[in-house]
Amino acid sequence: MTHLIKTDAEAISVARALAAEFAPTASERDRERRLPHEEVERFSASGLWGITVPRAFGGAAVSHVTLAEVIALISEADPALGQIPQNHHCLVDAVRLIGSPAQQDFFFREALAGKRFGNAVSESGTPNAKVVTARLSKGTNGLRLDGRKFYCTGALFAHWVPVAAKDEEDRQVLVYVRRDALGLQVLDDWSGFGQRTTASGTVTAQNVAVEALQVLPRAQLFDPPTIHGPFAQILHAAIDLGIGRAAMADLRSWVRDRARPWPDSGVARAADDPLTLAKLGELVIRQHAAEALLERSGRYLDEAREHSTPERVTEASIAVAEAKVVTTEFALRAATTLIELGGTQATLAEHNLDRHWRNARTHTVHDPVRWKPHAIGNHWLNGATPQRHASL
Repeated sequence: MTHLIKTDAEAISVARALAAEFAPTASERDRERRLPHEEVERFSASGLWGITVPRAFGGAAVSHVTLAEVIALISEADPALGQIPQNHHCLVDAVRLIGSPAQQDFFFREALAGKRFGNAVSESGTPNAKVVTARLSKGTNGLRLDGRKFYCTGALFAHWVPVAAKDEEDRQVLVYVRRDALGLQVLDDWSGFGQRTTASGTVTAQNVAVEALQVLPRAQLFDPPTIHGPFAQILHAAIDLGIGRAAMADLRSWVRDRARPWPDSGVARAADDPLTLAKLGELVIRQHAAEALLERSGRYLDEAREHSTPERVTEASIAVAEAKVVTTEFALRAATTLIELGGTQATLAEHNLDRHWRNARTHTVHDPVRWKPHAIGNHWLNGATPQRHASL
């Protein structure tokens, strides 16, 4: 039976306990590319997958500050387990924003009961990431869905697989398909060198029967302005923060217990090497900056959720973009410095320390962080409103 979390403090407490449980076997799962089926079951049964459901429907509606820290805690233990529910939370948020009263009542009850929402939004081989070729058509037998998707994180573990498509009038829709629906196939063909156990592979839909209750007007997610874009992005930033924290934990223990000092340093321990200490100090500063910006962006999101004006949504988008830039840089730098200061022995396969860099590099290319400083600067200087989509 799924536990019902009622407060922000309880959510953090449960996340810490689960992280302690997941962390010891994370490296083994990565090395063997063993999908975390049992861990995902325990994760969703904990109630953490229902913490964004509005209070009016029985959920905790935790703050975005709390949600980001929950994801960061789990990601520090195992970033694959941190990423798998990212789409789930976004798709619960979509129900909040654009679902009808009947859809909200149904899907929020599903979320609180421990049902997991996967994702089949992106497609590979299209001219750009926004192009959608999947189609929802209406015939004599009712609504039918056809399409092929990739990067479908969470779908293999899901009870519901929301699919981005266009209807016969070329309108963007989001179709919540049951995982066991006839004609829906989820493939375990994800081969990324990092985030190996997210199962972010292929979903195909062939003449899948759909009811009207399952179809949401996706175009309305961003027009009028909503917090859906920065909501999605703060979760990605939290994953990167968790990856960086995990690398820092290994870096601390490795420098203290395993690394050797360079002979010219004149010290007996790597932990006393002045150049090593300076580099570690720089990383600690970056970590604290990343944590502070993530928390700050969560507060902006909380304000924009309560008072969803275009101005507040823009402020939240920019704040989250700032956090995403810094968490990206922190995760990559921490993972690289772990190998640098650990020395050649840190590259040995049996230690699997490279998983932090592989995870950071794979996850941080989800969307191009290089565009975010442009949006931040353009807003600061010219008052420009950033693009409204799930990548900013």
